[in-house]
Amino acid sequence: MRRDLTTPEGAVTSFTLPSAVLRDNLLGDDPRRRIDVYVPAGHDGAGLPLLVDLVGYTAGGPVHTNWKNFGENVPERLDRLIATGAMPPVVVAFPDCFTKLGGNQYINSTTMGRWDDFLLTEAVPEIERRFKCGGAGKRGVFGKSSGGYGAITHALIHPDFWSAAASHSGDMAFELCYLRDMPGLLRALAKAGGIAPWLDAFWAKPKAGDADIHILMDLAMAATYDPDPSAPYGIRLPIDPHTCELIPERWAEWMKWDPLTLAAERADDLKKLKCVYIDCGDIDQFDLVYGARRLTRLLTARGIPHTYEEFPDNHSSVDYRMDVSLPLLAKALSA
Repeated sequence: MRRDLTTPEGAVTSFTLPSAVLRDNLLGDDPRRRIDVYVPAGHDGAGLPLLVDLVGYTAGGPVHTNWKNFGENVPERLDRLIATGAMPPVVVAFPDCFTKLGGNQYINSTTMGRWDDFLLTEAVPEIERRFKCGGAGKRGVFGKSSGGYGAITHALIHPDFWSAAASHSGDMAFELCYLRDMPGLLRALAKAGGIAPWLDAFWAKPKAGDADIHILMDLAMAATYDPDPSAPYGIRLPIDPHTCELIPERWAEWMKWDPLTLAAERADDLKKLKCVYIDCGDIDQFDLVYGARRLTRLLTARGIPHTYEEFPDNHSSVDYRMDVSLPLLAKALSA
């Protein structure tokens, strides 16, 4: 898909939000956060619904407003969808939530930072104040991968704040998508001499390899789901470093944050939302499709209205799925 130059072009503006809740975070990440905001052509934002884009691991929100080869960035996609009448006009925000550990799951962590609080108490209120958009009943959240995790988790724990959510290929069924990496993680850490030496060496590298990113992601998940401020860089693992056996009490802390666990406890609250959308590729290389199937089965059994779709693709380069989700969210919030 190439950008259609005949469609009216919306405006993307940026501002920097100095966060109070992210100040003095354990990792030393900058609490000043860039937020890009898309406003469709012919509008100033006032009275429109607000969608918040939570990007996947290794990215920050503004990556979706950058120029993109062989396709559309998200503002260009929005221009097309709105111009063709596929969706009503909305404001879309792209907050930068990147961290030194490579990304975010958008929940509060004593190691990663108070990212849930950042979104709900700082970023969204400031966006709504500046652009006179959103508000109760007119806020939606969407994302893919870690962002898809953030979207469905926020819908489950904050159904009175968000009124629509779309999760594309979101992390769930943790035993399938995370435990597979643990043997390789232990070998890498043993070679480096531990978590702190591995991270110090990683941050000093002129170039990160693919294997490095997977190890970093595993550490980021540990810092998110079961942080330990007393440990080096606030990270502890849910496995025995010698035998790779699960430590039950540590793994239990991870599992509290699995969307399947949260849904089992909170699914009925999703009835408060106007739209819940979930999808996943049927050959997702992280096996997330199995968690997605479990989630839709649970929601169906509980009578929770939602849309679930599988599509013939894997986990990578699936932004085209926004052509399905964004119109559903926008129409629900505009009704």
